[in-house]
Order: sequence, then C-alpha cells, then structure tokens
Amino acid sequence: MYEISDNERALLIRDKYAGDPDADLSADIERLSRGEPLAYVIGWIPFIGLNVRLDSRPLIPRPETEWWTEALIAHLKETFEDAPFRLLDLCAGSGAIGLAVLSHLPNASVAFGELEPAHADLILTNLAENNIDASRADIRSGDLFIPFEDEEFDIIATNPPYVPQTRELEAGVTDYEPGAALFAGADGLDIIRRIAEEAPGHLSAAGELWIECDIANAEKAKELLEMNAALWSEIRNDPYGRPRLVVGYYS
Repeated sequence: MYEISDNERALLIRDKYAGDPDADLSADIERLSRGEPLAYVIGWIPFIGLNVRLDSRPLIPRPETEWWTEALIAHLKETFEDAPFRLLDLCAGSGAIGLAVLSHLPNASVAFGELEPAHADLILTNLAENNIDASRADIRSGDLFIPFEDEEFDIIATNPPYVPQTRELEAGVTDYEPGAALFAGADGLDIIRRIAEEAPGHLSAAGELWIECDIANAEKAKELLEMNAALWSEIRNDPYGRPRLVVGYYS
C-alpha cells in the first residue's frame, strides 16, 4: 500500500471538498493508498491559472509542461502582439497547453489534435469549465496530422509520448496513466520522428515547432528536426536544469 502524506490529504480535502469533507473522503483515501495519482482522485489539476479536468484519464500535465507553456505564451505575446495567429496543440490530451494559450491570448485560435475521442470530448468540457469561447477552438480526433490534411499553423506545440518502452516508471504512473500517452517505441522517439517529418507540411512560412522530449533524447530530437526542414533548432532546459524542450524554426 502507498503511504499517503499529510500534504496529499490536505490538498485532497481543500481541492475536492473545499475544506468540508463528506462520506466519500474515506473512499478517496483508499484510492490514494492504492497509489492512484492525487490529480485523478481530485478530478482536476491547476495549470497556469486554469482548472483542467481529468475525467477521461488523459496524461496528467507536469510542472515541466507548465513551465514551457508559460514561456510559449510570453513568446507568442511578443511575436504576434495583437495580430491573429493559429496554434495546433498536438497530442493534446486534456488540452492544457492550448487552453492556456486561449486563456491568455485573445488573438489566438487553437486547433486541438487528439487520438482518443474521449479526450477530445474532455477538451470541450475544459473550455466550458474555464469560460473560454469554444468558437476559438477546433477539436479533432485522429492520428497526429491526419485530421488536418493540408492545413497550416503558425505554431505547433506538443507534448507527445516520448518515454522509451523499456524504462521503468513509478507504479502510480504505469498503473493509472495511459501507456499510449507515455511510451513511444524502444528509444522513445517513434512519435517524435513522425512529428519531425510531418510538421513542416503544416507550418506557415515563419512557423515554429515546440516539442517536449525525454531528457536523454533532446539532442536526437534536435537532429530530427534539423534533418526535416528546420533551419535551426535549440534545446531549452527545464527549471531543474534538464534538457526538456526542443524548438524548431523554419524560416
């Protein structure tokens, strides 16, 4: 059994029960004791000022993703100012990345690409839960770029599956979070290879690709982008000093 910390119990009572627990608390404590992630038990997770629901059990957004999404938002504000632009949140899961962009940038329109239809439905719920105008969002279910055919975007932002298949993760991750959102072949690069190859056909002339990757594969991911039409790319370290993000520039 998993030992529940005082902090986890306090967060559960605060965020799910608003400080006033009822008879369901004991069942939730039991779920935590079996190792179920706190975010799933609460039902949502904070992300850059939003409450992102996790009802369909997508990958739980991590602090590293929140970090680079904040950097992306700052970059978009500087780059586009008040001009309209279109972003694709690929492998969207809960939609956290695209939702944050829509929330902070009124000139943005965001397309969400997600393989699992249940997660696509969740994105619609998250738009409503966070009072974001759904007319600014375009949610499609399908494999990577297939739902978007010949469409182009100014920015593609993605947190794809990138964990090597043989890597051992904590039981709370592998037992509860979706393996399809975590693992990507023997070296963890199966999906990133496809994105690197296909993204140039879906980027505008000055487009950029922001892609989260495994810290052991950042250099390889950078090479893949530059082998597939990126004029140059850069690796950015996360707040823990680890190479977590690759940004590709195509003009």
